[in-house]
Order: sequence, then structure tokens, then C-alpha cells
Amino acid sequence: MTEEISFKQWQKLDLRVGKILKVEDIEGADKLYKFKVDLGELGERTIAAGVKEYYKKEELEGKKCVVLANLEAKKLRGIESQGMILAAVSEDEKECILLIPEKDIKVGTKIF
Repeated sequence: MTEEISFKQWQKLDLRVGKILKVEDIEGADKLYKFKVDLGELGERTIAAGVKEYYKKEELEGKKCVVLANLEAKKLRGIESQGMILAAVSEDEKECILLIPEKDIKVGTKIF
């Protein structure tokens, strides 16, 4: 386990339901895809995520996912990534599964 955080620190995380609108390859990137994700009232975001070896683009487009919306933007392979798509990854990194809502829910819904 990593270092514990306080409940107050946890409350700073803005987790939202997003809908993956588009998935593109990034030139020269073996692991990263470039995503266009709809976050409802927060608008659309560009997010780079390292799931290329686990998913085909067609499997991802149209899916809902969990996004950390208030993560500081960071350049990855020339793409400004404006959030993080959350996934569960096995210890040996052979499996990676996107976190998705159990039932259909409005895009942009806050996760507590």
C-alpha cells in the first residue's frame, strides 16, 4: 500500500464519468493512445493513456469510463494529456481493465 491520505485530500480528486468519443494512434508510441473524452459539463478533454497493448481502438470508442478530471495537464509524446482514464492493472502487467460504471449513467456525473 502507498502512503495514506486524509479524507480532505481525497475530496480534492474530481472523478467523473466520461464517454470515449475517439481513439487515435500517437506517432512513435507503442503503448499510448490519444483519446477524446466527453466529460459532460466539463467539456471534451484530450487524454493520453497507455492501454494500446490491451485494447483495440474499436473496442474503446463509445465506452464510458472513469476519469480523474482535475489532474494537472502533462505533455506525453507531444500530446497535452488533460486528465487520466482509470484502469486496474495486474501486478505482472499482463492484464489491464478500464474502470467503467456498472450501469448507464449521465456523462459528467461526479464519482464519490
